[in-house]
Amino acid sequence: MEEQLLEIFRASNQTFLQREIDNIQNGVAERNLCGRLAIYLSENINNSDFANYYVDPEYNRNYGGRIKTILDDGLNEIVINCDIIIHSRGQIIEQDNLVAFEMKKANRPQTEKDSDKNRLRALTKDSYDDVWSADGKTLPEHVCGYVWGVYLEIDNLNRTELVELYQNGQLVSNEIINY
Repeated sequence: MEEQLLEIFRASNQTFLQREIDNIQNGVAERNLCGRLAIYLSENINNSDFANYYVDPEYNRNYGGRIKTILDDGLNEIVINCDIIIHSRGQIIEQDNLVAFEMKKANRPQTEKDSDKNRLRALTKDSYDDVWSADGKTLPEHVCGYVWGVYLEIDNLNRTELVELYQNGQLVSNEIINY
């Protein structure tokens, strides 16, 4: 599952960088770029084993309409709203959340970049204090358990994209892609 999700991301990202180069170079808003990437992700998800999942930009609800939250390192509850997520909208309890994406332009303040990266670390943790519902039917109170977290940083001056991958609450790889 992990590798297949990465393949879907990589194919979608490659298409995004090729087809949206004018948007990227023209400096369009991050929301526009995220929406465009979500289109390519959705196309590839729908043609995969994950066709029962959704690609949602700016999604902030859990099943039943509850607002998605995480716990920070100080165990403070934080409302989250990722740029893009791939999830089942609460319909597949065993693995509701697959991939969370955060995107920033290179010229944004470091504090914003760090906040996105910390969110991805929290979202990819297996659990909070190892407390989970034991009935297999109830979603956890706070959002976690994403298979992957993906941080994208677009540098239109240097025509590069930094890609950082997070898993199990840790940064596991990074690479710079030239476009």
